[in-house]
Amino acid sequence: METNGINKYAKYALVVLLSVALILFTQQIKLLKNPDAAPISSMTIWGLLTLWLFSVIGIIISELAKKQPIGFIKNFPVLGWVSITSLVLCLMSDTFVKAISAVDFLSITTPILTFAGISVVDRLADLRKTSWKVAIVAVFVFIGIYVGSATLSQIGLMISGQ
Repeated sequence: METNGINKYAKYALVVLLSVALILFTQQIKLLKNPDAAPISSMTIWGLLTLWLFSVIGIIISELAKKQPIGFIKNFPVLGWVSITSLVLCLMSDTFVKAISAVDFLSITTPILTFAGISVVDRLADLRKTSWKVAIVAVFVFIGIYVGSATLSQIGLMISGQ
């Protein structure tokens, strides 16, 4: 029984390590396209290891919280535990903040959006069961977000005089 739990944590750790490797790969590709982008240094590696450590700690806390009798703690999402772990540890030491700041933000978002897309595709059968009205709402939400973002950007450009 105990080895099954350890295997589960090892799988989680390896998936997160794969994510970190994809982030490093994405940052390297960005450097090939734009040599003026943030270079990969030893601090970048430390930043990625820090992000990996925060994620693994958050996953372990989430698994332990699922065994608690309190509903709020039991149902709290993994992302919340990872965020709280990151916040607390970054407040405790400025070293974590410096290490993470060496990792390019856009290099982080690409693999995360990929994993989000994969998780949505995994539940495509559930999406088919929803009403067609959800698609109409989604289209209006996307249009609203696009128009709102474009409007705010235009206002920002007008204020800055460009």
